[in-house]
Amino acid sequence: MKEIKEESTEIKEMKDDKDLICSLCKRSDNCPEKYGEKITLEQQNLTVHYFCLLVSSGVFQRGEEHEGIHGFLVNDIKKEIRRSSKLKCTHCKMYGASVGCFIRTCRQMVHMPCGIEQEFIFQFTDSFPSYCKKHAPIQTCVSSPSLPLPCSVCLEPIEPVLSYNVLKCPACHGSWFHRACVQQHAHSAAMFFFKCTLCNNKDQFQQEMIRMGIHIPERDASWELEENAFGELLQVYQHCDASKCLSQKGRKHGTLSGVWEIIRCMLCGSRGTHRRCSFLKLYETDWTCAECKAAVEEKNSVPLPNYTKSPLAERQERKRLFKGCISDLHSSLISKRQCLPATSAEILMGLACQISQQQCTEVLVGDGNDDGVVKAALAVLRQSDFNPCYTLSVKFSKDKLNNKLRNQRWFLRRLVHNLQTSEVFGGLDGAKNLVLNSQALRDDLYYEVGSLLAISLVHGGPLVGFFSPALYHSLFSYPTDYRPTLQDLGDTVLAHKIRRIADANSTSQLRSAMLSAREYLEAAGCWRKVSKLSEKDMLVEDVLNFYLIIRLQLPLQRFREGLRTLGVFEEVQMCAESFYSVFCGPVETMTAKSILQLFTTRFSEEEDLKAKENTTINFWEQYLHECEEGQCATSIEDILTFATATDAVPAIGFNITPTLSFLNSPDPSCAFPQSHCVNHLILPILPSYEVFKKHVDYAVCQFSVMQYI
Repeated sequence: MKEIKEESTEIKEMKDDKDLICSLCKRSDNCPEKYGEKITLEQQNLTVHYFCLLVSSGVFQRGEEHEGIHGFLVNDIKKEIRRSSKLKCTHCKMYGASVGCFIRTCRQMVHMPCGIEQEFIFQFTDSFPSYCKKHAPIQTCVSSPSLPLPCSVCLEPIEPVLSYNVLKCPACHGSWFHRACVQQHAHSAAMFFFKCTLCNNKDQFQQEMIRMGIHIPERDASWELEENAFGELLQVYQHCDASKCLSQKGRKHGTLSGVWEIIRCMLCGSRGTHRRCSFLKLYETDWTCAECKAAVEEKNSVPLPNYTKSPLAERQERKRLFKGCISDLHSSLISKRQCLPATSAEILMGLACQISQQQCTEVLVGDGNDDGVVKAALAVLRQSDFNPCYTLSVKFSKDKLNNKLRNQRWFLRRLVHNLQTSEVFGGLDGAKNLVLNSQALRDDLYYEVGSLLAISLVHGGPLVGFFSPALYHSLFSYPTDYRPTLQDLGDTVLAHKIRRIADANSTSQLRSAMLSAREYLEAAGCWRKVSKLSEKDMLVEDVLNFYLIIRLQLPLQRFREGLRTLGVFEEVQMCAESFYSVFCGPVETMTAKSILQLFTTRFSEEEDLKAKENTTINFWEQYLHECEEGQCATSIEDILTFATATDAVPAIGFNITPTLSFLNSPDPSCAFPQSHCVNHLILPILPSYEVFKKHVDYAVCQFSVMQYI
């Protein structure tokens, strides 16, 4: 992060005064690497920790950098203090909690220091979100490291088990850190020098550390901020190394010009000689010391020395780059500006910006059936060089048209449809839950299915639409008040046995039902004595929690990791309510009204043609209504596929708005609907509705038959 060091005259950083109390967290601690600088406005009698201000949920930078405290206006800060004064901290139970979990449905509120004690993660980027322990981002470990391991910063022993206090490098997976150590390392090294101490990875390491709540100052390293840190680099070599120095004033004596000027070696620069001592003429500036000359004479030609920037030059270059991109850094890393909530389609469209149109991944589907689609998708995902940011180029072995967009949309549509019948899902259609499958765990299929669903959403695939509320709640903690029900078990033997327990009307019936389900109850740790009929509700709830949540923790974890592909999981978690209809059914059926609203009509400017086009629009509306009622040879989905290459609106929406135009052909008998361009449907102008219906039926049916022959 970049701390703005330009301060107005009324701002004073109170580094030495330990008595001033932060108005937000009510603490007087002065620990810059932990809470940020403690800043006071003397005229307003206002003191805050900079980090407390950044992570507070109700205040944003609405001013310029020189106004208030780095863009946080004084009135806004005081409003935030008043707002938080009514909120009780869930940790210390004191009022003044200004930090809330970024997940909208979560009600955790804390002071910033209390949040650290409660293992909150504060991300110092974008809008500075904060996450409670339940919703905080986590790291995963591909393989278990051998014990013991040292912390890569302090070198003290560390238990290689990922947690809030133990982090690892995402690049080499061999470097492990205490959180406090890596934060101290970041505070000292800052953005230009902060990197993995083992593999030296910088970009990926910094991104992961920011995600896990490590604050990285945007400045030079602390050791470079010392006064005259590079003063010695300004000195040049001033010593005569000739075998016999002729200067009476000694080898260190030198003049700016003349025979006693010291000339340095043109190759190494670390040896010198007086002109007279090496018999150099006044115009000669090239001289090579004995060591370099001996090394060069062993080769046929004299190589030019590799040019290496001095540390001082590198430092000046960093400062130049920093000044040039300071506005970009502010907009992407520092600025805490309030944003309006976005729809799920808008969020997915933002994620789609990662997709490269210049690079593509070829997906070859040998057989267009369901098994062929899933096999092709898994084969591509398992390639060592697979990159989800590349455009999917889908090819079918029997495809003659080779329309890339149509192929991609058809492929994603069939992929999502078939994934819900894979072995990782079970339950009723449209309300699937994860099921435990040892082979799927061994093959890591839960991760792969999650990754494929995330890729489909960002690349323009359809709504998922088959998650059960229980599965969505287990993944994203929404709806907050959801409780698993018997319907979530589906039509299984277990469901029937638990239903008998739930339907018991007496204690004897309850015990009988429990006896028939004893095997399942023992596996869930729920086999116990009951003395009252009212105990059945708690028993059923415990059984459902075990079989739908507790038993599936490992599959759920791997499935979440798969959904993190392209950043989908993080976005859904932040906007769980908006994405609920994307993942959970039922998917809305397309109707004549929705098709009419979907397309934008482009009329001609000529009045005569416009009248005919209005008549064609009336034919079009009548045709759609008859399709909806089943009176045509085609369906609403067939028509949408004909026009847009998909039978449903993609979860991301249409990048190009579907449009409708008209074809005025001199020979109506040869005028048929066309869809040559992306999301562009051309309707023929025909003399009667009967002819219009006949031609549309023929064109759409022919397309459906010939699409993948």
